[in-house]
This record gives sequence, structure tokens and C-alpha cells, in this order.
Amino acid sequence: MEDKEENPQNDSVQANGQQSSKKRKKQKEVAIFGNYRNYYSYRIDQGLEEDPRIKVMKKEWFEGKNCLDIGCNSGLITITIAKKFGCEKILGIDIDSARIEDAYWNLRRIVKSSESKKNQKVDKSKDVRTNGITPPDKTGRVEISADSPASHLFDQVSFQKDNFVLGWTIPGDKVLSVSKWIHLNWGDEGLITLFSKVWRLLKPGGIFILEPQPWKSYVSNRQVSEVASTNYKNLKIFPDQFQEILLDKIGFRKIENLSSSLSGSKTGFNRPILALWK
Repeated sequence: MEDKEENPQNDSVQANGQQSSKKRKKQKEVAIFGNYRNYYSYRIDQGLEEDPRIKVMKKEWFEGKNCLDIGCNSGLITITIAKKFGCEKILGIDIDSARIEDAYWNLRRIVKSSESKKNQKVDKSKDVRTNGITPPDKTGRVEISADSPASHLFDQVSFQKDNFVLGWTIPGDKVLSVSKWIHLNWGDEGLITLFSKVWRLLKPGGIFILEPQPWKSYVSNRQVSEVASTNYKNLKIFPDQFQEILLDKIGFRKIENLSSSLSGSKTGFNRPILALWK
């Protein structure tokens, strides 16, 4: 039998090539709390001017109200509600500090973009203020006045890293939340805590806007973590029971299904949006 001469150099090149190939492969993002980066751009049709869920919400629900967005992610829904519906204050909370940083980055970006668009409409020949914006000087710098409508977003919108289930105690007029990730990470007890705490903290006449993801979505995400997998096996409450629980056990007086299917959403995002009145 003929012995083959080994070539350490070739082995090294092959090993390095395999390592480089592995580095080139994009690792799938793991978000055990649903805290995906760029979640909105992943889920919403990029050709749309705004998230289609906004279209089923009414201005009178938010105008002049104090609102809370649970699981705000990168803050785009939070900011849009503030701009479009004029809430007094809206706070977005998320369990992931990186998403809170993204949210504040988006807030600054949106304010700056709004100021730039308004500034383009300013008559440069007139040395006047328009909407609180001074026309750019010779350096191209734009001054944002405290009277500017867009700058008021900094007063309306804020973000905070927090866990609603484990520690939130501040009352409000409106609360927005999804349910699946709380359910998978804290089980049936966590879900009931969410529902009961929202009801308790809402002022009389307050509205809870809930997006209950369907059971098939639970199935798809049950192995995202060991905790989620264990909780999934022990769940006794299912999404089709939520409405009955919210009305008969928690105490909400009225419920409305705003939309069971939204046009413009990518496959997998269509789900009910429930509005519940205290």
C-alpha cells in the first residue's frame, strides 16, 4: 500500500477556508423576548407609508392622554402614535436596553427629518421664523426652536428599559401590548399578571389595545429558549380563551376586534387587534 504524504500547509489553508466560510454565514438572530432588531421593517411591507395597525386606531383614544407601549422595540409605533394622535405623553418600555437605544435613535432621527422638511419650505428671502425654525445660516446649520412642533416630540415621547410583568406600577389612560412573548417567558401566571395589572393601572374609561398572537406563532417560537420550551409544554390558557378571560375574569366591560386581518402586512403578521375598555 502506497503511503500518501500529508501536506500541513494544505490542511491549514482548508481549515482557514472553513473558518472564513463560517464567518461569512449570517447567524440567525435569537430574541427570546421577541426583541428582534428592526422588527418593524422585518414584519411590515416596506412599500407602506405607515404601519397598517395605526389605521385601525382612533385619535380620540389617544389625544391628550397618558399612554404606555409595552414591548416598544425600536419605538416606531410609539413615535407614530404621538405624532398622529397627539397624546399628552407616551412612554415605551422594553426589556432590552439595546432596543431602547434604538428607540431614542429613531426619535432623534424623526425629529431631525421633520425639521429638515419644514425648513425646505421656508422662504429664504425672509428673515422670519416659521414653525419655530430659523432658516439655515451660511454654514447650513438649522436652529430648532422650542416652539417647533417636531421638537415637542421630545416632551411627548420617552423610552425606558423595564419589565411590566415584574415591576410596573404607574397608572395611565391607554396601554398597548402583545401577549405571546410574555406568555412564553412567564407562563400562564405571567399572562394573567399582564391582564390584571393593565386593568388595575388603567384609569376608568381607559383602553387596553392588545395583539394576541395566534397559537401557531407559539408553536414556531416554542424552542427560542429553554424557559420558553418548558412554559410552552405547561400552558393551560390559549389565545382563543383570552377574550372570555379579559371580560369575565379580569373585568373589562367591553371588547372590540378592530381588525382580524390587516392588508399590507407580510405573511405571518396578520392577527387580531383587540380594544378593551375598563
